[in-house]
Parts: sequence; structure tokens; C-alpha cells
Amino acid sequence: MSQSPQPGQGHYGPGQSSPYAPQPFGASYGAPPVPAPKLPWSRAIAVTVAVFLVAGAIAGWAWQQFAPLAQYTVDENGGALGEQQMTRVFGPDGMYVSIGFLTALVLGGALFWWLRDYGPWAVGVVSVGALIGAAVAWGVGMLLGHDPLQPRLEAAKPGDLLDAPLELHTWTPLAAWLVGAALAAAIISALTWRAEPVATTSVPATSESSAQVK
Repeated sequence: MSQSPQPGQGHYGPGQSSPYAPQPFGASYGAPPVPAPKLPWSRAIAVTVAVFLVAGAIAGWAWQQFAPLAQYTVDENGGALGEQQMTRVFGPDGMYVSIGFLTALVLGGALFWWLRDYGPWAVGVVSVGALIGAAVAWGVGMLLGHDPLQPRLEAAKPGDLLDAPLELHTWTPLAAWLVGAALAAAIISALTWRAEPVATTSVPATSESSAQVK
């Protein structure tokens, strides 16, 4: 006497699996899963640029506030730098590099993680944002702290101490923002490139030697 299949059971041939794949919670039975919508490119770029604009403005203010400046001693011939002050000439460059690198490292990592679904394009968006932040930081710092030296020398008296103007002596420090953002993206990519689950189709096959229950 043959036994009718129980509910939820069926007879499948050798090597065949059930046609009903498990669906995500809340999905209609038998309906394909609906992919999560991606953030529009325009919004992703706008948010990235806005974040680096604000960060650049804050970094420029911090650069102007905390950059060590060399001091000129005024004499009859103008202004002169002592040996100790000579070591502080490139202080603004070093402070700009430190602030820019750390800011871009943190923000670049956070934004790259947020945009990681876009693949390699996320690196480009974050890199462009970092360059914008570098330019804004330089512009804000120069606006707040660059005071030309010559007019102050002409108005000063012998023995006065005058701070050197806040400035970058080369354009190389601007690259610190790009390096920080790129390094953050590289670290996150290296740590997560195997984290995504690999799709497998491991379905237990019915042995050919097994017979149907009758």
C-alpha cells in the first residue's frame, strides 16, 4: 500500500532539490527577494562634499590656532630669525599635515564604509572630497592667520617680536588629506574583502540507491 506524501514533503528525483527556496522574513511566499535600494549618486556625492567642506573649515581654524610660528626680532635692518626660531619656520607645514591627515583618515574611513556598496567608485568620491577639504582648510587658515610680514616690520620698533605669517612653504602638505583618505579606504578594503558571504549551492542530493516509500 502506497503512502501519500505528508504536507510539506514531496518526491524529488535523484540529485533534485526542492523548488521552494527559503524567503526573507516578511517576503511573500515564492516571491524573489527585493534588493535594498542604493543611495542615489547625487546624494552620496553631496553628503561627502558637505562633510569635507565643514571638516576643512574646522581644520583650517585649528591650523590657524595651533600652528607654531617663528618669531622675528626687529632691529635697525629689519627682522631676523635666531637659531631657535629657525627650527620653527616649517611649523605651520607640520601642523597642517598632522591635522589634515588625521581628519581625512577618520572621515575618509567613515564615508568609505558608508559608500562601500558602490565599489571602486567610493574611493574616487572620498578622494575628491578629501582634496576639497584640503583646499578649504588652507583657504580658511590663510584667511584667518596670514598677516603679511613687511607692513608689520615697517611699523615695528627695534626689539619687538613679530610672528611669521601663517603659510605653507610648499604644496606638498595638501596631499596629506588625500593620503589619509586613501589609507583609510585601503585598510577597510583589506579587512572586509572576505567578509561578504560567498553564495554557495550546497544542496544534499538524494542517493540514487534510495527508493520511494510505498
